[in-house]
Amino acid sequence: MIKIYKSHNDILEKKPFVIGENLEIQKLKEKNTWIHLLNPTEEEIKVITNAFEIPDEHVRAALDDEEKARLEIDDGMILVIIDVPMHSTENRCSFTTMPLGIILLNDNIITVSTTKFPLIEEFINGKIKSFYTYKKIRFILQLLFRNSTYFLYYLKQIGRISDSVEKHLKESMRNEELMLLLELEKSLVYFTTSLKSNEAVLERMMRTEIVKKYPDDLELLEDVIIETKQAIEMANIYYSILGGTRDAFSSVISNNMNEVMKKLTSITIVFAIPTIVSGLWGMNVAGIPFAHNPYGFLIVLIMAILFGILLAWILFRKEMF
Repeated sequence: MIKIYKSHNDILEKKPFVIGENLEIQKLKEKNTWIHLLNPTEEEIKVITNAFEIPDEHVRAALDDEEKARLEIDDGMILVIIDVPMHSTENRCSFTTMPLGIILLNDNIITVSTTKFPLIEEFINGKIKSFYTYKKIRFILQLLFRNSTYFLYYLKQIGRISDSVEKHLKESMRNEELMLLLELEKSLVYFTTSLKSNEAVLERMMRTEIVKKYPDDLELLEDVIIETKQAIEMANIYYSILGGTRDAFSSVISNNMNEVMKKLTSITIVFAIPTIVSGLWGMNVAGIPFAHNPYGFLIVLIMAILFGILLAWILFRKEMF
């Protein structure tokens, strides 16, 4: 899907686009427009590459889920690939990252993604202040800044989910909660790797001339780097905490299971005493005590109960219950 946007009088206007018409190609190449490709088809990719004379691999780079963040500058064309955090709608403990491609041309800026990012929707819906499509470098920096903010937001969510899982783990004997912690750890690995890749892109961008023309842009880039470093530090802290928590609570679950087995064993021993007593007095041989006593059954029953109570008291004193 190809979407075209252009700032006009502080309003972001969406321009309709239909493939196959020459007038639409001219509209596509209009100056100071933002073209967003959302999961583009082969035909749409061909239209963009032909219209702007850009390499096909630049557009396809962001369509590969495994593409790493990077910065390429070639003949006045700038390609920026960054990793954007995503939260799974099916699993509350599953977080991942997806690539977003940004192609900066002389007169236009193109973004490419396979997924509908909340990050992009914020710009489309006008939630970002001082956003103009003709300020292309500033637009890229605003995208990077909001992206770092999303990383921090999702990291805080991971922290809250971790606290919630820990509360259930304290009395749990199942592995489900441990698997949730493992899922959160995996998400943090994704986040840490992506954040470090994004940081490398930012550091390289800081060394280029593209942001040194305007002091405000340079200051914004420095803020983005600070936010990214903070997110990396937070992700490392959460990963260390989750690793220790998972190890500790795996021992707690094992101890809880041992406590249950200990109590069940104690109960089995207590009920075994009446069984032994009844078995002894149930033998069909001569010389059985109380065999001819009219109260023999009652005496044996009371003996079995007393032995059971005595054993239960001994086990209780030894904290076996």
